[in-house]
Amino acid sequence: MLDNDILAQLRSLFANLKSEFILRLSCKEDTREADNMNSFLKEVASTSQKLSVERVIANVTAPTFEIIRNGTPSGVSFCGIPNGHEFTTFLLAILNADGQGKNLPDETLRRRIERLNGPIRLQTFVSLTCTNCPDVAQALNIMALLNPEITNEIIDGATVPDLVESLNIQSVPTVYADGKILSVGRSSLGDLLDKLESIYGSKDLDNKTPVVREYDVVVVGGGPAGATAAIYSARKGFRTAVVAKAIGGQVKETMGIENLTSVAETTGPELAAAIREHMSAYPIDIFENRTVDSVTSDENGKHVVCGAEIFVAPALIVATGAGWRKLNVPGEENHIGKGVAFCTHCDGPFYAGKRVAVIGGGNSGIEAAIDLANICPHVDVFEFMDSLKADGVLQNKAKGMNNISIHLSSQVTEVIGDTSKVTDIKVTDRTSGEEVIYPVEGVFVQIGLTPNSTPFKGIVEMTKPGEILVDERCRTSVKGIYAAGDVTTVPYKQIVVAMGEGAKAALSAFEDSMRGEL
Repeated sequence: MLDNDILAQLRSLFANLKSEFILRLSCKEDTREADNMNSFLKEVASTSQKLSVERVIANVTAPTFEIIRNGTPSGVSFCGIPNGHEFTTFLLAILNADGQGKNLPDETLRRRIERLNGPIRLQTFVSLTCTNCPDVAQALNIMALLNPEITNEIIDGATVPDLVESLNIQSVPTVYADGKILSVGRSSLGDLLDKLESIYGSKDLDNKTPVVREYDVVVVGGGPAGATAAIYSARKGFRTAVVAKAIGGQVKETMGIENLTSVAETTGPELAAAIREHMSAYPIDIFENRTVDSVTSDENGKHVVCGAEIFVAPALIVATGAGWRKLNVPGEENHIGKGVAFCTHCDGPFYAGKRVAVIGGGNSGIEAAIDLANICPHVDVFEFMDSLKADGVLQNKAKGMNNISIHLSSQVTEVIGDTSKVTDIKVTDRTSGEEVIYPVEGVFVQIGLTPNSTPFKGIVEMTKPGEILVDERCRTSVKGIYAAGDVTTVPYKQIVVAMGEGAKAALSAFEDSMRGEL
């Protein structure tokens, strides 16, 4: 099942394990699925004397194994063999349980996780082809490992189709907390922790005094713009902090990147990993999984408040990027994860054999339509304008596929369904005024991005849609606050543009500092 190269890598990976681990397989009876899982686990266990496998009969829906650390359940279990993207999740679960791994949270996040009230039983439904699922699964595994009142079971939806159908799961990752939906789609550890704290509450802190962290430059955002700004700031000798939900940002959802100069072809996750590695070469303090609550600016500097932490610096660079823009029509919000989706790579397989709609005729929309046309009988593309905005090569490819219909000057006005599934969408022809209902079971929204600028409203000047106004040097309306990338008014929301803007923002801060203006 695992080739010799992988086994050799595992021997190296597990060479320094300190704890004793049992991979305890539970199954109803001896079945082919159970035998396959047993063989998989034994191959993994063969790479370290610290790993062993046990097999027990239990009343489980499908073969499941849990990780036992030094005789005590770790709180982490897997239903189905964690192949594909979840293989890394499995390996990290062992390393994290042993206190190893670069993805372990800092002390502030660790305390928040340990303080969560329990018990909390989490179930994380994933697809082995989903690129967003590992981040969510790994974040929840960390919570289970750090808080003995939390358990997390990672469930490969393909192994329990009846359960997936009964729960009407149409999007991954989908997370349940004690039988109720907690999260659907991409989320960071910080996002998930915020939700759990709001539902379950936390034990009181003995000391509620905020932690104040002082720097020369604070960069908010860890995407291409924020990372570049941090690197340039550190190279100029500034004490630099990055406050972000995740390093990589929106780029992690982009699968094919072929227009980054000198890099002929890469993927979002690969680029995000490369960004993190590059940042690690400099003395940059990274604070991930943070949510900015408020921002103030006065003669004492710029103050960024994130829960019980306050980041203070004379220079603030805002590089918070943008998120998926929604249609904001009746029925959309109620069907997110139940027929309305934003990521074809993650959720497309749920709609195989079904008629679907793609909203948006830009590059992302046409790429989504082409992907979906390979697994769906028909794809309707609806574009608000009277022409497509996608590159010509993509338009030609879509027009050459006989199961893609493109509708121009079309405005989607309603998503129709019963909240458990989508059945139709209502579309108005902007030329004739005619209203048409199209029968579809899935709606993929690809209409661009909306700036993540909410915490900065009232602080710096913005456009009506929320883009931060910047000059040619990335300066905002407030001295000492700079902005870069997709959150700003700079045209062309491209990775290479964001990187350049991040560099400009850092260099402008350095120039202003040298002039004594900060």
